[in-house]
Amino acid sequence: MTPAAADRVRTFLQNRGKGVGLRLGLKTSGCSGMAYVLEFVDELNEDDEVFEIDGVNIIVDAKSLIYLQGIELDFVKEGLNEGFKFNNPNAKGECGCGESFTV
Repeated sequence: MTPAAADRVRTFLQNRGKGVGLRLGLKTSGCSGMAYVLEFVDELNEDDEVFEIDGVNIIVDAKSLIYLQGIELDFVKEGLNEGFKFNNPNAKGECGCGESFTV
């Protein structure tokens, strides 16, 4: 997680007023097969791994962990657009719209 992403997640959690961290996971979706999931976590699941980065807890379930090893989560601003960017060394390709990827 880059410092910009950590700052953004901390701000979201503070504004939300609760939560133990941010879940980074995967779901089956799109034309390439997998899509990223980001969601706030209020309670940990039994199979969750917790990684503390820059004061932010990143929670990853055991099934997603193998596909997310080495990923970098960034927060970028490009013109009027801003959002999280995933730099995943495990991704072999992405769909044209950028919504999903394959490993």
